[in-house]
Amino acid sequence: MKDLERISGKTEQMKMQNDVVPPSSQAPVQAQFVTITEEEAGQRIDNYLLRVCKGVPKSHIYRILRSGEVRVNKGRIDQLYRLESGDVVRIPPVRVAEKSTAVVPGAEFPILFEDAHLLIIDKPCGVAVHGGSGVSYGVIEQLRAARPDAKFLELVHRLDRETSGLLLLAKKRSALTNLHEQMRDGLTDKRYLTMVAGDWKNARQHIKLPLHKFTTADGERRVCVQAGGMESHTVFSLLRKFDKFALLEAELKTGRTHQIRVHLASSGFAILGDDKYGDFALNRVLLKGDATRGALKRMFLHAHQITFTHPESGKDVTINAPLPAECERFLVSLGKPLNSAPR
Repeated sequence: MKDLERISGKTEQMKMQNDVVPPSSQAPVQAQFVTITEEEAGQRIDNYLLRVCKGVPKSHIYRILRSGEVRVNKGRIDQLYRLESGDVVRIPPVRVAEKSTAVVPGAEFPILFEDAHLLIIDKPCGVAVHGGSGVSYGVIEQLRAARPDAKFLELVHRLDRETSGLLLLAKKRSALTNLHEQMRDGLTDKRYLTMVAGDWKNARQHIKLPLHKFTTADGERRVCVQAGGMESHTVFSLLRKFDKFALLEAELKTGRTHQIRVHLASSGFAILGDDKYGDFALNRVLLKGDATRGALKRMFLHAHQITFTHPESGKDVTINAPLPAECERFLVSLGKPLNSAPR
């Protein structure tokens, strides 16, 4: 599972002051020696360096690792080495492109659960979970700005920008590692609500299609069904069926990028409002209501339930996020369903 960890606030505040060599600077620089804290322990050295050395090309990070310029406790290590509390890391001088620092406005989001280990929020539609790909900042950056005293705050998983619902964040590295292991081992239960176009037949249907990630000429990340792609499995349950639409619950058995969206679109059932894989003509029609239904101006995909084992207590935890008002209004506007499949 792709690591979502970052360095702790203490190291972040150092900002690589001794390592950054502005292109115009002629001042001599020194290698920096950083002692790993308990919260930083457990992450791989390559991921750690990618976060410390902001703006340094990935290829350069791996070059200084291979060359032995990066040392841990005065010894050479490879890129797979996992840091331990108390390790002293030698970071050589690296050249970083100068960038203007954007001010991130702090923001809080509806909290569904919080304790000393976890924060679970209800992410709104249209908000990215993190900065990048043309987005200056997202949920994680805004939460960190709103909670400057938080020693550790990391995304446990991701949601697409246009998907609303449950988003888990770890407040301790031990919780992050534990939840990553649960997800990797298939021990978490993640459920989504979605509305699709078409005549859905089965009360319960398994879709297993291999998914391949690629980047378009415009630099946009996309996914398609392709032989040799990553094994992917989603279970769909019919909740309500209408004349032209169906409300489904999607249960993720694997967690691939855009998995629900591509599994449904490739099976002939586009998610309403999906601007990447959906029915674009239908999406335009849905923007305005008519005599038979209300308007829908977003993608109808919502992470509504997750069950996991609490990393500290060991007890099962189930959290639910209510269907957003705009989706609920559209659902109600469709009137009485043709049938409601048994759960």
